[in-house]
Amino acid sequence: MNKPDNQSSLDNWVDWLLHLHPSEIDLGLERIRIVAERMNLLRPAPIVISVAGTNGKGSSVAMLSAILQAAGYKVGTYTSPHIVRFNERIQINNELASDQQIIDAFTDIESQRENIKLTYFEFSTLAALKVFSDTELDVVVLEVGLGGRLDAVNVVDADAALITAIGVDHIEWLGDDRNQIAVEKAGIMRPGKLAICSDPEVPQTLISHADENNVNLSLLNRDFFYGQDADYWNFCFETRTFEFDRPALLGDFQFQNAAGVIALLKKMHSSLPVSDSAISIGLKHSEHPGRLEKRVVGQQNWLIDVAHNPQSAEVLAEYLQACNFDHKPIAVFSALQDKDMLPMVEVVAPFVNDWFIADLNANGDVPRATGVKELATILESAGIEKGSIFCEDSISMAVDTVRNRQAREVLAWGSFFTVAQVIQALEQVE
Repeated sequence: MNKPDNQSSLDNWVDWLLHLHPSEIDLGLERIRIVAERMNLLRPAPIVISVAGTNGKGSSVAMLSAILQAAGYKVGTYTSPHIVRFNERIQINNELASDQQIIDAFTDIESQRENIKLTYFEFSTLAALKVFSDTELDVVVLEVGLGGRLDAVNVVDADAALITAIGVDHIEWLGDDRNQIAVEKAGIMRPGKLAICSDPEVPQTLISHADENNVNLSLLNRDFFYGQDADYWNFCFETRTFEFDRPALLGDFQFQNAAGVIALLKKMHSSLPVSDSAISIGLKHSEHPGRLEKRVVGQQNWLIDVAHNPQSAEVLAEYLQACNFDHKPIAVFSALQDKDMLPMVEVVAPFVNDWFIADLNANGDVPRATGVKELATILESAGIEKGSIFCEDSISMAVDTVRNRQAREVLAWGSFFTVAQVIQALEQVE
């Protein structure tokens, strides 16, 4: 494959990057730090906020960005993975970076890296920092990709850290112990800087790490609190109580995320003033595609969610239970081999009728995909009857089959790749 340049397409660049490094994931900050220093990218904006966590970090970034924009700040956000377009990862005031902005950033990085091997994610992170550095921003919000301590995003010393719910995911990289995983997440905190954790049952290892490193840490249910009602919710912080409308993002889990976001902004008020009015406006206008996202397609109501680990599947199940559908939805489902699928399926199964499954690697671009036979075995192990499991050759074919069914409610979930392929299939018919 020929090396792309600034006249190449973004698709060509992304394809080339995917083959540049032998490993999709290669944790460590040494390589990216050298290149970031060469390019003067370690301070992409006057204020930088890093967000880590197993679940809820993407929603928290969306809320932070919306609130800060409502307060009049120019905000850059870096998130991952994308669902349909690579550009989704790099946004300025909710606008996707253009192909040419990203291509120019990639070209500059390639000219500076010399013999240093960079992973796809490291290249992507540097591109985001380059785009942000070339734009006069007030705030940059960086979402950690995996873990925290050794994630490429952590090459930047953030002014504040937000850590959301901590669960078990990426077992082969982070292990299956919440205490150890918490230490990895805690790695984004900096001595003398403030940090917020919105996990209601935070592991002691995170608290100890903060104490040992002189981090100004605030915890949910210790330093700030929230309560919810049918039409509004309240947030308590430093003896004061604030009342807000319900967040636009669906699911009761979003109250927990919103509480962490607001606690962070209250703690940062001296350097980053935000009014309660801006908080209300931002919460009402937050958007996060692929997370309990609703779409009407013909006569069907589609609920699309990227839940891909047991904790996020529990959140999805709670939402489905609250929906109290007249008829259970049918599901389009697939997931990656390295995910803990059995508990995911078990918790969602009571709220689903039939299951349509497919191999995400039908087009040869998702090597970690799970084969249909293995998916079916996992579903049967979760107590789902064989007669309720329908195997399709691809997610696109599963979508076509489901669209021709009489079902009113449809759930698509299990992976970012599942959601991406479902959305692409639906957009061909909408």
